[in-house]
Amino acid sequence: MDSILLKKFIGNYRTPFDEEKAMVPDFLTLLDDPRAFSRDRKEGHFTASAWIVNRRRTHTLLTLHRKLQKWLQLGGHADGNENLMEVAMNEAREESGLTSLRLVDRFIFDLDRHVIPAYGTEPRHFHYDVRFLIEAEMDEPLVISPESKDLAWVGFDMTAELVGHEGSILRMLEKTSRSEILL
Repeated sequence: MDSILLKKFIGNYRTPFDEEKAMVPDFLTLLDDPRAFSRDRKEGHFTASAWIVNRRRTHTLLTLHRKLQKWLQLGGHADGNENLMEVAMNEAREESGLTSLRLVDRFIFDLDRHVIPAYGTEPRHFHYDVRFLIEAEMDEPLVISPESKDLAWVGFDMTAELVGHEGSILRMLEKTSRSEILL
């Protein structure tokens, strides 16, 4: 998925969530910037995330992010790679050690633009996060990467409390609950 295909997918993206709909024009505008996939674009850039769930859709894999000190989905910077689906899969593998990862479909699962606070020499900036739904086996051992303090399979019934009722994660949780057809 290069930037041309990504522009088509984002342009055709449909969601019942108003806050997510409102972000689509900003994502499309960012795609016109040649630095959109580089962290050198200090005001904001693309990232990709993996919303990892088990096959039965009862648990999600979350990481306690070392810098942000929050439980989040796995993911990271594009670092020049326009194929955000590939970025999400690579980040999921690198941050979890899982080998059973399977992309549920080629389409975008969720979009979120969020602020990243200043850290060290990095200024405050936006992440334009493109998220993909990925399945994995829960019985596989997890490997914690240097970017994480912990990894855990979290039951859907406990996710909201663990993530502090963070809106975009609750939105992905709701989307997953609605996606019974994917079982």
